[in-house]
Amino acid sequence: MYTFLTVKDWADYELLDAGNFEKLERFGQYILARPEPQAIWDKSLPQSEWERTAQAVFKKEKGSTEKGQWLLKKGMPEQWFMQYQYGQMDLRFRLGLSSFKHVGIFPEQAPNWQFIYDQARQLKTPQPKILNMFAYTGGASLAARAAGADVTHLDSVKAVNYWARENMEASNLTNIRWIVEDAMKFARREVKRGNKYQGLILDPPAYGRGPNGEKWQLEDELNELFKLCGQLLDPTDNLCLINLYSLGFSAFILENLVKQNFTFNGQGFQEFGELYLQDVNAHKLPLGTFYRFSTGSKT
Repeated sequence: MYTFLTVKDWADYELLDAGNFEKLERFGQYILARPEPQAIWDKSLPQSEWERTAQAVFKKEKGSTEKGQWLLKKGMPEQWFMQYQYGQMDLRFRLGLSSFKHVGIFPEQAPNWQFIYDQARQLKTPQPKILNMFAYTGGASLAARAAGADVTHLDSVKAVNYWARENMEASNLTNIRWIVEDAMKFARREVKRGNKYQGLILDPPAYGRGPNGEKWQLEDELNELFKLCGQLLDPTDNLCLINLYSLGFSAFILENLVKQNFTFNGQGFQEFGELYLQDVNAHKLPLGTFYRFSTGSKT
């Protein structure tokens, strides 16, 4: 079933406006303006309102699509915390102003955190094993751990894993397994070992590098990664979430890869589609495609 998912009822986050390749967002008590390549329409708010309200503005370096620096108003910290609550899940994230426009969280992923939390609690396996690859600062890892899962968090950047550990401790969670490794190498090794996981979470970038310089190019590696994951996932008791933020990648690509590489026994549900954020003027900002399935029931 093709569907659209967005953030709802998050007190600490709000997309205020988007347009002219930028977005204006509130994270907790602070308002940020930063680039957004998907926002090709005009802004709804006047530029003077953006300048008045934004406490930090990201300016790209000349010739760079990502790298730049933040211009801060007086009183704007470089690090702060925000909260996300859902059911009995109470997560805290440490945010920071990086040199690549990111702040340590992708708020459009909140519906997927809910999916992970709900479905992990339905798994029949006592303390199910969940592997989160390309795990970044760990929102999905925290959701799985809050549901009681045995979580392995894998990212190729050591500093990002430290950041995720900070988020775990701030959220009063413990005992996540941290691995700094190239995702493909780890997946191949786990298949050879015959290991199985009840949960798989994948959020691969368009391109990247492993800890030893291993090259990752999404369109070149994704098919093999799905083949490996099809062997790693428990076929009878599982949840799986795949998310892509890459211009031009259709959710139907994910559907084809999932159906080719995973076994379904008629239980549970499957859905795929798009993630988006909606600003206060009802403009919808597309922010990736997803595919998710589970042997549990949809909540």
